[in-house]
Amino acid sequence: MLGMIERSVRIEDLTNGSARTLRLIAAADERFMEAPVASLNGTLWLALGVLAAGLIVAALVQVLVGLAPLRSLRSALGKVHSGETQQLEGSFPGEITPLIDEFNTVLERNAQVVERARTHAGNLAHALKTPLSVLANAADAAIAAPGRQAQASELAQLVAEQVAIARKQVDYHLARAQVAATSRVPGAKTALQPVVEGLLRVMRRVHADRQLHITVAAWPASLSFRGEAQDLQEMLGNLLDNACKWATQRVELSARSEASSLTIVIDDDGPGVAADQRHAVIGRGVRADQQVPGSGLGLSIVDDLARLYGGELALSASPLGGLRAELTLPLSS
Repeated sequence: MLGMIERSVRIEDLTNGSARTLRLIAAADERFMEAPVASLNGTLWLALGVLAAGLIVAALVQVLVGLAPLRSLRSALGKVHSGETQQLEGSFPGEITPLIDEFNTVLERNAQVVERARTHAGNLAHALKTPLSVLANAADAAIAAPGRQAQASELAQLVAEQVAIARKQVDYHLARAQVAATSRVPGAKTALQPVVEGLLRVMRRVHADRQLHITVAAWPASLSFRGEAQDLQEMLGNLLDNACKWATQRVELSARSEASSLTIVIDDDGPGVAADQRHAVIGRGVRADQQVPGSGLGLSIVDDLARLYGGELALSASPLGGLRAELTLPLSS
């Protein structure tokens, strides 16, 4: 196919003033004209495509490299949250190193504050328990002694009642000090098995005269509580002691993990608690039976600690015939 271009050219003769017009026509095969244009367009589009791909790759590399420290920081925070470490660890660029150092300083200071609070609360509790025990023993002796005057016996009864109230307050506020501390220690992780084994040794000695049969179901050795060891000991110790006090012959303990939760179940074959009273016995100072020793604070302490960790304590009927205490706590990965 031919392509043609036509032009008219006017030529004037200056000598005689005449002019004539020439008509010029150029023809050529169009393929000869389109091929160079197509080649140029192809080269141009290829160059633009390579340039765009290069810019995209450069932008991705810049984003990935630039955000890598933030991903490392997120991973380090996740390890603190899960209990694997108690401080931010890793290699970070100089731009965010001061932030990491400040964050680790805050974590360390919080841990120190919590430890001091625990120490002071423990010291206060122990300092008060000794004189309270002396007063209670003296009051009991005065009440039981024959031949005492009525006024002295009445005073001893009053002292005994006030000592009991003071003991409840000491126990409760010591537990509240522990509760207030738990939310300030990130990165805490406690293996379940050692804590249970230690508590079982104590319970078997304390209740040795009752010849209880305490059994523990097998669970994975990796089961861990995302929290402080003292708090786990406090919660399980109260629940095991309560079960042993009420059990007739048997106490069973089991544990399982579900998603991000650790569930510990303690069953006994005692008289149990009526369904309409189970919520009440968790309340502070409420006791199911005044004949059984105790302050009525054990289940309340367990419930307070569990709730602060985002867990809960639930009471229900046990397959053994007594009470089932089901404690749900955060699981440490």
